[in-house]
Amino acid sequence: MDLKLQNKTAFISGSTTGIGYAVARGLVKEGATVILNGRTKEKLGMAVQELQDEFPKETILGLHADFGNAEQVEQLLEKLPSIDILVNNVGIYSSASFFETNDLDWQRQFEVNVMSGVRLSKNILPKMLAKNSGRVLFVSSECATLVPTDLIPYSMTKAAILSVSRGLAQLTKGTNVTVNTVIPGSTLSEGAVQFLENSAQKEGKTKEEVEASFFSKVRTTSLLQRFAKVEEIANTIVYLASPLSSATNGAAIKVDGGSMGGIL
Repeated sequence: MDLKLQNKTAFISGSTTGIGYAVARGLVKEGATVILNGRTKEKLGMAVQELQDEFPKETILGLHADFGNAEQVEQLLEKLPSIDILVNNVGIYSSASFFETNDLDWQRQFEVNVMSGVRLSKNILPKMLAKNSGRVLFVSSECATLVPTDLIPYSMTKAAILSVSRGLAQLTKGTNVTVNTVIPGSTLSEGAVQFLENSAQKEGKTKEEVEASFFSKVRTTSLLQRFAKVEEIANTIVYLASPLSSATNGAAIKVDGGSMGGIL
């Protein structure tokens, strides 16, 4: 299927690994010019080069910025060209007891996970509205409603994203600009791989046994009963970034393997 993404320029925050990188790869594969973003210049350069090696005829760029650093974010905003597709993907988390989580932990996660999308959208959305064309996408998480007790600050930020996205969508009424949120479930990102490897070594089990145990004892609501591949999440995001998704606006699209339940 041709998603009609040629001649489109996309910026994906936090895109050197995981879902962000898979989204970047999917957009490049469809012919879009893609600007990757990473917190460290070294990791960003490696990601850009890896994609360039795979797709030598496509335009792949990189902009370094730590979204926890206001000065770096301001510099990034000044360097951004005209953007057709904005994917607010960057996110951080820390697993800790609520009673041991200090104010700085809360503020850091809110700054990176929520304010990154706020600042990028505030800069890019008006330009999309002016040219009556564009896609803004936010990446939330099943944790927005499941709220694991060791991830309360992270879950709060992922719930906040839903409100920001819906509010921005209402500013696009009557235009060809859309704003949507994708809600992934448990996904085999870099962090999940590390979790499986560490748990397997600690418990003397295989990674497959740890994964099966996680879904039978912890994420019991999952219908998929496995970690989703990052490409499975990215496929939905790439479609929503395309002109073919023109009737979808103000939506929260679950790609959660059924973990969140409900009929909506």
